[in-house]
Amino acid sequence: MQRAIGLIELNSIAKGFEVTDALLKASESELVEAHSVCPGKFIVLITGTVADVEASMKQGLALSKDALIDKLLIPNIDPQLVPAIRDMSNVTELDALGIIETFSAASSIIAADAAVKGAHVQLIEVRLANALGGKAFVTLTGEVGAVRTAVNDGCNALKEEGIIIRRVVIPQPHKDLRRSVL
Repeated sequence: MQRAIGLIELNSIAKGFEVTDALLKASESELVEAHSVCPGKFIVLITGTVADVEASMKQGLALSKDALIDKLLIPNIDPQLVPAIRDMSNVTELDALGIIETFSAASSIIAADAAVKGAHVQLIEVRLANALGGKAFVTLTGEVGAVRTAVNDGCNALKEEGIIIRRVVIPQPHKDLRRSVL
């Protein structure tokens, strides 16, 4: 079964709850996250089969109207993506460290999925705009060359200029930084 992920970002917290309820009732999609994020926005993120996520997104977008900021639907996501968003990736060893920092939750999800599909790396975390002023970031690990490839692939997947804030590859993170990241 192919898994998909869908995201709706809104400029209203009240509308966010309403949209979340409607899209969950529209199909068997599974809720990954639904909450307010900085600066006063609301994101709802779902996963499930491609058909379920498409049906949920259709319902949610129809209700979003003028509150919609951004949307995203990725069919056939990498299996590492949802656990990394939920901060449940279970990465215990840190080799090289790659970081992609973006201006939006949707762009970080696109970058993370492309990065992990482009090279043999492990996603550590995909942090979506919580306490980040609306920004988001992806952390990943693997061999230095693979991390460089993954970071470049993730950034190249973002077609709009100005979405990427910064990309960094640290070949040998200090042991104290390792503890902080993991």
